Amino acid sequence: MRVYLVIVDESEEALVALRFAARRAAKTDGTVHLLALVPPQPFNAFAGVQATIEEEARSRAETLVTAAAGNLLSQGGKMPMISVRMGEDVKVVRQYLAEHPEVSALVLGAAKEGGPGPLVSHFTGSASAQLPCPVFVIPGHLDEAAIERLS
Repeated sequence: MRVYLVIVDESEEALVALRFAARRAAKTDGTVHLLALVPPQPFNAFAGVQATIEEEARSRAETLVTAAAGNLLSQGGKMPMISVRMGEDVKVVRQYLAEHPEVSALVLGAAKEGGPGPLVSHFTGSASAQLPCPVFVIPGHLDEAAIERLS
């Protein structure tokens, strides 16, 4: 079974990548893994405040990824595997891929305008040679019809 890993955040390009991965998974009898990243929080000298800040960030990420999973289910897809991890984005994605050799492709969305984004830049540059799977970069301007046609 093919497994498509999508990095979920609040960006439009993440939604486009999710739509593509969901359609691709449906057409290949595959599944989707959703990974929400919680960036490391700036250090706070007061441990209680630090813990609260980290918990709030984690809670936002969990809400986001749960909503994305609900969206997939409402469109008739399979229940995705959901993960929320804290840490530096590139390191967390690499660690996730190392822990999940079943992942068939890393699906990332490129921004509609400007640069492609830090994850796309990293995983399509020289670092792509060490990846255990291909990277699909989905242009952020694609509409539903284009996603359906291309997936």
